[in-house]
Amino acid sequence: MERTAGEYWVAGVDVGGSGIRIALAPGGRPDGLAQARTAEVAAPARVPASAGGHDAQALLDALLPALGQLIAGLPAGARIGAVAVGATGMALLGRDLAARLPGPLARATGARRLVLAGDAITAHVGALGTGAGVTVAGGTGLVAIGYRPGAGWRRADGWGQLLGDCGSGGWLGRAGLEAALRAYDGRPGGSPVLLAAAERRHGPVTGLPAALQPRPDRAALLAAFAPDVAAAAEEGCPVAAGLLRRAGEEIAATATAAAASAGLAAPDLALTGGLFRLAALHRATLRALAVQCPAARLRTPDGPPLLGALRLAAAAAASPRLPWPLHPPLLTVLTT
Repeated sequence: MERTAGEYWVAGVDVGGSGIRIALAPGGRPDGLAQARTAEVAAPARVPASAGGHDAQALLDALLPALGQLIAGLPAGARIGAVAVGATGMALLGRDLAARLPGPLARATGARRLVLAGDAITAHVGALGTGAGVTVAGGTGLVAIGYRPGAGWRRADGWGQLLGDCGSGGWLGRAGLEAALRAYDGRPGGSPVLLAAAERRHGPVTGLPAALQPRPDRAALLAAFAPDVAAAAEEGCPVAAGLLRRAGEEIAATATAAAASAGLAAPDLALTGGLFRLAALHRATLRALAVQCPAARLRTPDGPPLLGALRLAAAAAASPRLPWPLHPPLLTVLTT
């Protein structure tokens, strides 16, 4: 990209469990995705995880071509002021990204500033901006973040598929498939409705272990069954309805923990992410929140995590200091 004077743009990247979303927006107007130029790397390009977290090379191989195409379409003389990347697992396993992303992204975009953030941060910034409150980001995984000026960021759950993400799409899909296998075996807690749904989606359930265990994207594959669980609950399956109730209780408990940790007795609360498009789960979460965190004020999110990435990039391009507190590795700003 030729480095000439002109309007500056910012780039936001959202790396989730089911794909990579990219947006470019004019630096002075990052507040709405309507003006942004967007692209998405489809699910087959999911990023595997290494011992150090997301595989930076795999991410770059998927991200740079799509980002380059967006940049090539910008007006003549346009430049990229900053790039913000929000990724799942950044808080716990982001070492490889922090070490290897800056150089290639700087060369590809010409940007001097790079923001690396956990998906909880981009979810909150996209949902509530600079405001205090709690944001629950639910998709393949699940994490809640509480923010209060002076107290900083307080995260709850987001421990990943093996150790947490309770109530998430992966958690719910796995529980639904377990109920299907219980029905196949004739064990208590099984659901013939979920067994039939699992066979429609995956074929004979005897092949499930071999199909899922070796896959690096198995969390996303498990999450793909969550809509089947929600549909079974809507159709009256008591086992599926019980799983949704438990998921809602887990989500509410995570949100309540984040609020308490941040010292927010009556928080603004945003639920964001594809998980909450499941209407039955959304209702179950609201019922549980009314019991566990009754003083919370539900807020409609301003936008998705991708908007949060754009807001972070715009802030980094405009000022040496972000309006949110840095909290490495959860939120880091690098000058390339």
